[in-house]
Amino acid sequence: MFNGFSKEAFDFLFGIRMNNNREWFEPRKKIYTKHIYEPLKALTEEIYKPFENSGMISKTGRIYRDESFPPYLHYRDTLWIYVRYNAWDWSKTPTFYFEISPEGAEFGFRISKPAAAVMERFRNDIAEEPQYFLELLDMLKRNSIEIGGDEYKRKKKCTVPEAEELFVKKGLSAYRRITDISQLNTPELVDGIIEVFRLAMPLNDYFHKIVNEVEAEKMQAKLEAISAEDEKETVKAPDVEFMW
Repeated sequence: MFNGFSKEAFDFLFGIRMNNNREWFEPRKKIYTKHIYEPLKALTEEIYKPFENSGMISKTGRIYRDESFPPYLHYRDTLWIYVRYNAWDWSKTPTFYFEISPEGAEFGFRISKPAAAVMERFRNDIAEEPQYFLELLDMLKRNSIEIGGDEYKRKKKCTVPEAEELFVKKGLSAYRRITDISQLNTPELVDGIIEVFRLAMPLNDYFHKIVNEVEAEKMQAKLEAISAEDEKETVKAPDVEFMW
């Protein structure tokens, strides 16, 4: 059962940020296990329950970094949970997430690095049906959910001025952030996370649909290209009969 994150959890995360080495971590490994990893596992189980029949999966991150990838640090100072549909590249697919760091916690919906075609489809859909997206945006903001995501350096042409905030995004997130750690030291955090996930579910379902459509179109184009190459390489019999 999840009972919240203690002050020791945040002290530890700040400590590992300032002392990212084995010598500091090993004597404090029990603190990590008791105050961070075990609560994270318990939290994962509870926030996943409402979605366990949705076809999505859940995963709890661990503090150990893969040293094959930069930055070449031993440990993470930000730990995470995600709930999402299975995908080879998590950054290109919609994801519900929870992150805990020395500064507090953040949780909500995110699609970090979608394919350009996905965001182009998003902008086209906004242009065709602006009222739906504007009402969704307003609903999220009224529930203290912030809109974020990386933006294009060169802004895309916006045909719906009221939705310019969405047109400039090359990735999208809808999240709530908590910096008062006393609000994280309570089992009631579970309800707050699930509430944000449910409010952002229309975004999750929408992007899941168009990501699949774009991937299917890419796969169909590849198959057609392969088929065209095969036809070129096939030796055709002559159209006329020869007498030998």
